[in-house]
Amino acid sequence: METLRPRTQPNLLFLRLHTDSGLIGLGEAFFGARAVEAYLHESVAPALLGLADPRPEPVARRLASYVGFQGAGAETRGNGAVDIALWDLLGQQSGLPLVDLLGGAVRPSIEIYNTCAGPGYVGSSTRQESDNWGLRAGRYEDLNAFLTQPARLARELLDEGLGGMKIWPFDQAAERTGGTDISRAELDQGLGIVEAIRAEVGLDMRLMIELHGLWNRPSAEKIIAGLEPYQPFWVEDPLRSDDVEGYARLESGVPVAAGETAVGRRGFKPLLDSGRVDILTLDVQWTGGITEARKVACLADAYGVPVAPHDCTGPATLASCVHFVCAQPNGLIQETVRAFLRTWYANLVTGLPPVTGGVIRPSQEPGHGVRLREDLIMNDEVFARRVSGG
Repeated sequence: METLRPRTQPNLLFLRLHTDSGLIGLGEAFFGARAVEAYLHESVAPALLGLADPRPEPVARRLASYVGFQGAGAETRGNGAVDIALWDLLGQQSGLPLVDLLGGAVRPSIEIYNTCAGPGYVGSSTRQESDNWGLRAGRYEDLNAFLTQPARLARELLDEGLGGMKIWPFDQAAERTGGTDISRAELDQGLGIVEAIRAEVGLDMRLMIELHGLWNRPSAEKIIAGLEPYQPFWVEDPLRSDDVEGYARLESGVPVAAGETAVGRRGFKPLLDSGRVDILTLDVQWTGGITEARKVACLADAYGVPVAPHDCTGPATLASCVHFVCAQPNGLIQETVRAFLRTWYANLVTGLPPVTGGVIRPSQEPGHGVRLREDLIMNDEVFARRVSGG
């Protein structure tokens, strides 16, 4: 077991599982990289190394945590990294891409939308706050662009062939009040960004409004009511995903997406039971890996709810999401971040799933297809590295 932390992206942890036959499975975890790394080497390595047949489902049961599983804790994120790596190994051993192992493609590709972050977004801490936005000058600083030049950004994305964009123009207002209230001026300021986008590109752009679970129910309803005339494709995480009672009482005239921080079937079922969640934005890695994500998606399918996997968390996770969502009958759309794809994702790995205009398709290489750049692995200036032996 080998872990590598990129020095340019402190929140990311790569996990490589080496087999006696020379195959290497790649997984990853995002947020709290050092804590996840410690868990993997101290708790997972003794249980995993030396297994003759490390298939994903039996290992997922073996690694099921006694603590740390209800809120995408370090244990769950670590287990998710292992699970992704094991699926990658299974694909390499069988000579098949993940989409085939997951039952076969129900669609050859899937539409994407662009989350309007910049290259440095959520790179310095695990908090969802403006101090962690990582704003910087330069190409693909889409977060600053949606705040200051929303019409120009929307036109640029649409001209690229991207038919969806996600923005969060109300987060700083939430920070001021702790999510307990939003003033008329703050609401109008955020709505002005939305209005500028609609004035430039009309309804040709699917517009997702992210609220990051920062609000109480009355304030979230006030924002949603203001957004209704602009017909957003969805409003995401108006409340925390564990505020099930709040979702059950939420009044919304637009579709509601939720779930990137929910964990496992038992975490998602109450949201589905509330009847107020229209799209699940599960994070394949944070929810424990592909093995658990499949079960969540099948559960959602029983409720008639589509899945739109989250990705702000790394290149191996994105690749796994694309295989997963293209094999899932209720797959809707895939999140991408062009600022990541075109900067640090591409700088660290090869084999990213190909994007053409507004669609992405799974790699046909065995496994998920993503590999660390070999010329970087032993470079101490690029990676901090730990190894556990078998």
